[in-house]
Amino acid sequence: MPFLTRTVTDERDALAAFAAQQIRQIATTLQGLDARQLRATPSASAMSLGALARHVLFIGEHGAFAELTDPGRTPEQPQDGTDRAAGAVLPEAVRPADTAESLRAALLALADRVEAALRTADPEARIPVPEAPWFPPDLDTWPARWVALHMVEENARHAGHADILRESIDGRTAYELNALADGEERRPEG
Repeated sequence: MPFLTRTVTDERDALAAFAAQQIRQIATTLQGLDARQLRATPSASAMSLGALARHVLFIGEHGAFAELTDPGRTPEQPQDGTDRAAGAVLPEAVRPADTAESLRAALLALADRVEAALRTADPEARIPVPEAPWFPPDLDTWPARWVALHMVEENARHAGHADILRESIDGRTAYELNALADGEERRPEG
C-alpha cells in the first residue's frame, strides 16, 4: 500500500485515487493491533481506532457518500451503536466480533468500491443531500464532484486522527505502517 497516492490521468481518476487512498491510510493504522489496542482511547479524543474505523465505514455506507458508490440505495438504520441522527459513531460502536483485521478488510473493500465508483461517476451528476441538522435546509443536491472532494477532506481528517491515535498506542507512525503494509520490515531510511 503505497504511502503516496498513485499518479492520476484525469479528473475522475484523481477523485477516485485520492478518495480511496485516504480510506486505505486509515486501514493501514489498524494493522497488528490486538483487541485492547483497537478499543483504546490513548489521547484527548474519546475515539478509539476501532470506533474511528466504524465511523469511516458508516460515512462510506450511508448518505451522500453511499449514493456515489451505490446510487439509489436506501440504507437501513444501523444497529451497531451508530447515532444515525447525529451521523457520528459512539465509542461503543466497536462490535464484540470486530478485530483490527476485520475492520481493515472492510475499509479496504470500501476503498475499492469508492475508487471503482468514482472512476466512472459523472462529476456533474446530482447527489441528494442527506437530512441532517448540519446541512443547509434549502439545499437538495450536490454535484458528485463536491461529494467526492468532501469525501477526500473528511477521510483525510480521519486519517490524521488515526495516525495520532496509533502513535499514541505504540509509537508506530504512518511511514513505518505503510512500509509494513508493503511487506517491508521497517520504514525507509531518511
